[in-house]
Amino acid sequence: MRKSFRYAVVAAVLCAVVVSAAAPAFAHEVRKVGKYEFTVGWGDEPAYAGFKNSVQFILKDLKGNPVTDLTDTLKVEVIFQGQTQAFPLEPTFDPDTGLGTPGDYRAWLIPTRPGDYTFHFTGTIHGQRVDQQFTSSSTTFDPVKAPTEVQFPAKDPTNADLSNLVQAVNGRTATAKSVADKGKSTAGTALILAIVGLVLGAGGLVAGVAGRRKKAA
Repeated sequence: MRKSFRYAVVAAVLCAVVVSAAAPAFAHEVRKVGKYEFTVGWGDEPAYAGFKNSVQFILKDLKGNPVTDLTDTLKVEVIFQGQTQAFPLEPTFDPDTGLGTPGDYRAWLIPTRPGDYTFHFTGTIHGQRVDQQFTSSSTTFDPVKAPTEVQFPAKDPTNADLSNLVQAVNGRTATAKSVADKGKSTAGTALILAIVGLVLGAGGLVAGVAGRRKKAA
């Protein structure tokens, strides 16, 4: 009886290990902030550059109850390599229909570059002041990845690649135009000097002829 119980325990543990290894990781950071618990990460994981995603913000009190009445007093700024933009938080839960997840709020955006992002929450929740930053890392939530990692069979250029190519072409075009404009200016100046030279030469020729005529007279 004892052996069968041990076997059952071992089997249960092994099953739990297999299930946990097979299950996808929920790469979010959980943090206690005053009277609340914040769970923050990307709404869709893994996050890929150039594809619609969201900042996922799950708000609960310290007893684990979801907070469903968050208003626009709380904002989130998304920070990437010194660039910052604020996005509104919208609830996914609809109390009228019961659809969505209570306490789950999203800020929708399209991350356009791979790398680490920071989510900066500021404002108030029911009078409690909030100033918290969450940054992607190996211990928090995933950074944004380049879509080429999962493209098959061909790896198409990303929006970032196309943007860099357009900027490079625009730069070369501007340089070529500047050189052409300078060339036009130089050619115009040379033409004016040539005309002036011809005029002066013609004037000198006329003066010389007139002088000879006077001498001959």
